[in-house]
Amino acid sequence: MQIAELLSPEGVLPSLKVKDKKALLRELAAKAATITHLPKDRILETLIERERLGTTGVGQGIAIPHGRLADVGKITGLFARLETPIEYDAVDNEPVELVFMLLAPEGSGADHLKALARVSRLLRNQAACEKLRKAATAEALYAILTEPQNGTSSVAA
Repeated sequence: MQIAELLSPEGVLPSLKVKDKKALLRELAAKAATITHLPKDRILETLIERERLGTTGVGQGIAIPHGRLADVGKITGLFARLETPIEYDAVDNEPVELVFMLLAPEGSGADHLKALARVSRLLRNQAACEKLRKAATAEALYAILTEPQNGTSSVAA
């Protein structure tokens, strides 16, 4: 599964300005609503419910909020680079600045897990994350995120 299957160019937010985790999830839900045509309140509720199970802040400035919704047609991603890092209750207690949100259909078990693994692999790649932190535009971010070799050993450090 490639990132380009999960993320469209309009799903990239290059400089999102939020003050806290709740505001971030609200903004992501609103943007996801425009892409999925689902009610933003349902998306937000799904994301918040997932956070109650445990933080999706995976460390090193990265969060991967996600959830399952009955009416979402396919696994859909959003990527946001925050203008200023925010507290997120991440596992390492560090502020978050790179966020990749995933929404999946309720019955997408294995595919949902594959998508999470793919995003996680990409964002564990320090070279890719440095490029994401330095990219100037949404187009540049999308190009970095969708490079076929991201998340494999062929990416130079």
